Amino acid sequence: MKFRVFGLLLALPLMSAEPAGYKYWNAQRLLDSERALAPKMSSLKVASERVGTFGNHHALALHREGSGQAELHQRLADLMVIQSGTATLVVGGTIVKPHATEAGEIRGQSIDGGTRQKISAGDIIHIPAKTPHQLLLDAGQQLNYFTLKVSE
Repeated sequence: MKFRVFGLLLALPLMSAEPAGYKYWNAQRLLDSERALAPKMSSLKVASERVGTFGNHHALALHREGSGQAELHQRLADLMVIQSGTATLVVGGTIVKPHATEAGEIRGQSIDGGTRQKISAGDIIHIPAKTPHQLLLDAGQQLNYFTLKVSE
């Protein structure tokens, strides 16, 4: 009997271990980490940190205090979860003055002919690969968001 109890006690840590690839992001902790990115902001008024890598996708925490460039990912879809703040998302259309920044990544100064969508905390957005998109922030605004980038 003592050996069964001892064996069960040894097995408990194995039963409670997280499955491979599992990751839980607490909403408040994620928001706090995004805000902690503010001092690391680039000249483009954005800071990001990769918070997980899982096979064909990876996750980023992002903090933005200014409008972004127009962008298009040849092989990556974006799934964005807005944590706090507001912005205007421009999606579709054509990138003005496009240029490659790295393999499969196109940037430009703006989007011509896209659809505008106001976004705010709690919104979830899916942007397929090969779709131009741009985040526009009003002066003095901030946006904290989580993005899952998935290879298509």
